[in-house]
Amino acid sequence: MVARNASLSQYNRRRDFARTSEPKGTVARARAGRKRFLVQKHDATRLHYDFRLEWEGVLKSWAVTRGPSLDPEDKRLAVRTEDHPLAYGDFEGTIPEEEYGGGTVMLWDTGWWEPEGDPSEGLKKGKLSFQLHGKRMSGGWALVRMRPRDDEKRENWLLIKETDEAALKDGEHLVEENLTSVRTGRTMDEIAKGKGEKRARVWHSNKSTAANLKAGAITEDHHTAKRRTRKSSGKPPAFKAPQLATLVTKAPAGEEWLNEAKFDGYRLMVAIGGGTVRCYTRNGLDWTEKFPAIASALAELDCKSALIDGEVVALSEEGSTFSALQKALRTGAATRLYAFDLVELDGKDLSRKPLLERKERLEALLDTLGTTSTVQYSEHVRGNGGHVLAAMCKAGQEGIIAKEANAPYRSGRTRSWLKVKCTKRQEFVIGGFNPSTKNGRAFASILLGTFEGDKLVYRGGVGTGFRQKTMEELAAAFAKRRRKTSPFDSVPRERNRDAVWLKPDLVAEVDFTEFTADGHIRHGSFEGLREDKEAKAVKLERPKPTDAAAETGKGKRAARPRTVAPAKGDADILGVHISHPDRILFEGQGITKIDLARYYAVVADRMLPFAADHPVSLVRCPQGGQRQCFYQKHASDGFPQEIRETPIKEVSGGTEKYMYVRDAKGLVAAVQMGTLEFHIWGATIDRLETPDRLVFDLDPDPSVDFATVKRAAAALRDELSDIGLKSVPMVTGGKGVHVIVPLVRRASWDEAKGFAKKMAQRFADRDPDHFIATMSKAKRKGRIFIDWLRNERGATAICPYSTRAREGGPIATPVGWNELEDLETANSFRVADILARIEAGSDPWRDVGKAKQSLTKKILNSLGD
Repeated sequence: MVARNASLSQYNRRRDFARTSEPKGTVARARAGRKRFLVQKHDATRLHYDFRLEWEGVLKSWAVTRGPSLDPEDKRLAVRTEDHPLAYGDFEGTIPEEEYGGGTVMLWDTGWWEPEGDPSEGLKKGKLSFQLHGKRMSGGWALVRMRPRDDEKRENWLLIKETDEAALKDGEHLVEENLTSVRTGRTMDEIAKGKGEKRARVWHSNKSTAANLKAGAITEDHHTAKRRTRKSSGKPPAFKAPQLATLVTKAPAGEEWLNEAKFDGYRLMVAIGGGTVRCYTRNGLDWTEKFPAIASALAELDCKSALIDGEVVALSEEGSTFSALQKALRTGAATRLYAFDLVELDGKDLSRKPLLERKERLEALLDTLGTTSTVQYSEHVRGNGGHVLAAMCKAGQEGIIAKEANAPYRSGRTRSWLKVKCTKRQEFVIGGFNPSTKNGRAFASILLGTFEGDKLVYRGGVGTGFRQKTMEELAAAFAKRRRKTSPFDSVPRERNRDAVWLKPDLVAEVDFTEFTADGHIRHGSFEGLREDKEAKAVKLERPKPTDAAAETGKGKRAARPRTVAPAKGDADILGVHISHPDRILFEGQGITKIDLARYYAVVADRMLPFAADHPVSLVRCPQGGQRQCFYQKHASDGFPQEIRETPIKEVSGGTEKYMYVRDAKGLVAAVQMGTLEFHIWGATIDRLETPDRLVFDLDPDPSVDFATVKRAAAALRDELSDIGLKSVPMVTGGKGVHVIVPLVRRASWDEAKGFAKKMAQRFADRDPDHFIATMSKAKRKGRIFIDWLRNERGATAICPYSTRAREGGPIATPVGWNELEDLETANSFRVADILARIEAGSDPWRDVGKAKQSLTKKILNSLGD
């Protein structure tokens, strides 16, 4: 253990943990199963990418100076750096410039890695080969150590992509196409400016408190010092059995009920105190090691101690399903804790306080974390239980939990918490299986039951919902549990004939439509194993009438809240249900969710000619633009039917479901899902391989004024016009301008991309003091980056008339060339301005659809080789 702890000595020696918020370097216990890998984009002395592999309880680390390349011929220098603790893998933010490693850090990629051979041996020999399974990096890779020189003070390695289906000739594709965080969806500039963060939790390690006072930086440092003292002074509360809900037939209607989403994951009671966090299952099992990111995030709470009740779900493009959570636990993918109750705080028992008061304190406590996707407050709607349930079911959620607003917290099954499900789902005990006659399939179906006393009562068989990997894992578990006799009280003859019996200690989560007349599951589908529940505790859930269930255990109605604010009703726009209509989405503008839904209903006629039937990626901010946002390009189960989906084959060879909208209802439905930005492909789903536009994104360095950007746009317009292409401008709602060339769909993506690249390079070659055609941040100082990479298959650009998830809610607005000359900024248009333009009949792009121009051979050849 001494040698292993020594691996982090250099990391610890370089940091003063009384001054920095970075995690202290402690070696974690080596985890069984899949190991995490991650890449952090780091703009320090110079921009680089920190590549990290989990091994032996630490993150083995390399600084890749130019970032990873998909071209096997492009060997990227990777300088070996000190090992980092596992907790560092969740860090994203800004380290002050005077600190060690000062600069902006983005979580650029994450996933799991699969070594080929023994990694320890590979590290010694200088050759490490592995498969990556990340959101951006995949396939085979290798790290190869270069021959050391006599005076070498650091280990120089090469990061090399192996030749496989994930390889590309375009070596810059990865770093040029992926500019946002896989965790928060923010750009490096947004992270550097602290956008979306409530406070920057970093320290200036070489300044004393007095020096910070003089520098005017005492507010945050003093707060952090006080907070650190509070955190170190408490101790984690003891485990407390959680409160459980009673299953009922319908949602309660009264305003004394708070209605929350029923999450599809694992229940956690989290004890925090003295710098320690413990994550307990509903049965008191310590599962902290399964959720290191959640534990790390909650360790930052500004309190002495706390006991928080919540549910952990998967963060996955598959949606927050139990099967997605099972996959996340296997692969090390991201998880999120939805916190919904605060049982203890700073040594005080809050369980007797009304639920409303506990939730208010919980929300205030969680706000001390600032922006994080790892821990979220569970929102609620007062009253209107039936409408809330209908909305949840329509959105593909599991159901709701209705809680009496003024009730205390009580361990065990209670009737002040009610659960109402959209579909029937519960746990069953696996007692056997029927063998399969098909090659490659370990079994045909599993046989399930529930306990009634000591008897295991047969409830039916389930033969669907098993992925190949899941089936293999179950088969391995079954092999250890075989027994000669049936564990069930009785089994139908047809199931009994060829059944293989098992020790009944595995618990399965099953979704089904109903029970048959003889009490057997109908149309069941396997969702995953429940490791957090004891088999003996699995009993059949029988829904109770809501009125009866709403009584307390002593036969008395629970006390009603002393004060109950009137519920604000939900609303419909174009027949699309809008929940939380009064939620403010853009601070300072007073724009609510219902306002935004109405905006898109009105602007649809202007927007759809450019957006309809184009694959679309969404920036979703369920809590509003000042809270956590994320970028989603693949369709998820449970999306409203108005948001359509289509299968698209990707460069990697795999096929994924992509989203698109066809009408105004689709735009409004996206708002209901928390969408604040629409980013579209440059082609429609019926002809994906031939783009219908070119986009030149003029992206200025912060030091470049808008007048210069406007002159550049006009110069690009003239250059395009000289070769026969008309263009239109759009201010992006940020700081730049898009020059857009509408096209008849004839040219291929390769032709469009090649032409755009040549045009951008021509400007850069002609005037290198003002333009650049590569995305290098270091070289962009004082220049405008002509981003031609928007013209590639799968690339997206902000859609005309889309709002932006930025302060004030600016709009990406089509303008005329004469109008552009008079504009002072690229982000001056707001919702009210666009509605006023529509009211006045102003449409500067009125004739865009009439353009009949294409990338002819003459035009493609006009720029030379």
